[in-house]
Formats: sequence, structure tokens, C-alpha cells
Amino acid sequence: MKIPKDICEQIILQAQKDLPNEACGYLAGKNGIVTKAYAIKNIDQSHEHFSFDPEEQFAAIKDMRIENLVAIAVYHSHPETPARLSKEDIKLAYDPEIYYLIISLAGEIPEIKSFKIKKKPAGKPLVEKEEIKII
Repeated sequence: MKIPKDICEQIILQAQKDLPNEACGYLAGKNGIVTKAYAIKNIDQSHEHFSFDPEEQFAAIKDMRIENLVAIAVYHSHPETPARLSKEDIKLAYDPEIYYLIISLAGEIPEIKSFKIKKKPAGKPLVEKEEIKII
């Protein structure tokens, strides 16, 4: 996945602004290149988990369709923990084709990591770290 530097900065600012709660949203684009971020309200208002505001989520999907974009990643922040998937993140993952991006604010410098989660029918989900290229 390739993400423009200004979009990385945008989602980091959102994560910082939404403290102490988790921030969340979609990254959309084409051919693995992100061209737009959709900040979505975390209706859980929690520092440990998030749920998209349904109206904002549907508006983002509608806009993606109008703009001929696809959802490339779901992102959310971890205000107090490293950029790794929690057990809840893995459990709630629904799409093996989408990236799951974590923005950690636990250290002095924000950290972003990306993962794919592949569910196995009779076993433990397979979590793969994916490369992010900042362009």
C-alpha cells in the first residue's frame, strides 16, 4: 500500500485531536494507492476500542462509489499502546482483502503499521504485517 505523506499527516493529526479516544476511518484509492482519507466518528468514545458512526460510514462508502474509489484500509489509533493488532481488532476483522492500519501514539513519535488478517476456517487467524510506502 502506498500513502501520500500528507494523508499520513492528516490521520496522525486526527488521532492526536481525538485523544484520549481512538480515532478511526477509511483510506480509499485505486490500485493500492491511497488518495483520500475518510475520518469517521468513533461512537464508542473509548481509548480501547472503536465503532464507526453508521451514517458517516455509509456517507464515506457512497462518496467512494461516486469518486470511483475503493476502500483500501480501515485505520484506527491506539492512544496508549503500540501499533499492533489487539485480540479485539483481529476478532472484528471482516475482510481479508482490506488493510488494517494502526496509528500508535504511545511513543514520542507516532508510529503507523499495516496488517492483513486472513481468517482460517478451523484455526487461528493469520495476521500478516504489510509494507507501507510513504509517497
